[in-house]
Amino acid sequence: MPRPDLALLPLSYRRIPILAVGRDIYLDTRLILRKLETLFPTTTTNTPTLGATNPQDLFVEKLLGRYMVEGPVFGMAAGLVPVEVAQDPTFNKDRKGFILKEWSKEELDGGRADCLNYARNLFGFFEETVLEDGREWVLGKEGPRLADIEGAWAFEFLVNMQLPSKLISEKQYPKVFAWLTRYRAACEAAKASAPKPTTLEGQAAADHILRSEFAELRGSVDENDPLGLKEGVEVEVYPADWVTEHRDRGRLVSLTPDEVTISVESKAGVDFRVHAPRTGFKVIEIGKE
Repeated sequence: MPRPDLALLPLSYRRIPILAVGRDIYLDTRLILRKLETLFPTTTTNTPTLGATNPQDLFVEKLLGRYMVEGPVFGMAAGLVPVEVAQDPTFNKDRKGFILKEWSKEELDGGRADCLNYARNLFGFFEETVLEDGREWVLGKEGPRLADIEGAWAFEFLVNMQLPSKLISEKQYPKVFAWLTRYRAACEAAKASAPKPTTLEGQAAADHILRSEFAELRGSVDENDPLGLKEGVEVEVYPADWVTEHRDRGRLVSLTPDEVTISVESKAGVDFRVHAPRTGFKVIEIGKE
């Protein structure tokens, strides 16, 4: 099958990353990373796959992915957003309810000390374990790999949150900051060497997607899934950690322990599929909520 066209759609009203590969739409960075690895595996010697290739490394990679997003790291890091940023009307309206936060000055000020202490422990954890032996990357000398991506984004977020230098800086955690410097340099080098993307706006992007083929074969619904849903029932899929007014509605196509897929009909009468990870998303049969 020829490589499907890719279009990254930064739809701000959804407030989560979205990737379109043909007529398959993937929600959330966690799922997007997995799909890019499986749909476009790199097999050449000069450009090895980013994902781990042995069980031990795969365990570290997946554990980091879950710990950083599904564990406490994400919520604690979000608690360090500067008050002046959180009080910006656009930010506050957009993020209200996200990870159960109201983003008030009182809430942020009251939780800042605990969040700072957690962040300091996170830096110390990487400094004294993963990077303690002087390795350049999480899985060893070669990198960056997917394990570095799963880990580094949280630190990148934190260092931009005006952390007090007496607690968290290159002085206290030289190995972590050196790793982040290498990671940034690798990202810049990758951007510089990558082909220049074609930008499509609004309707042009939608039309391009709807003219494409599906990127994946149709899946199936696990008959033993605890939700007890049947293929073809109409469901809503939406983030569980966000008070969101937008919910994707469609016919259930596939349901696995890791992913839910629904078929949605566009206004032009063309079906496309929306995929979401199970963790962090709700799947509700219409009329059963």
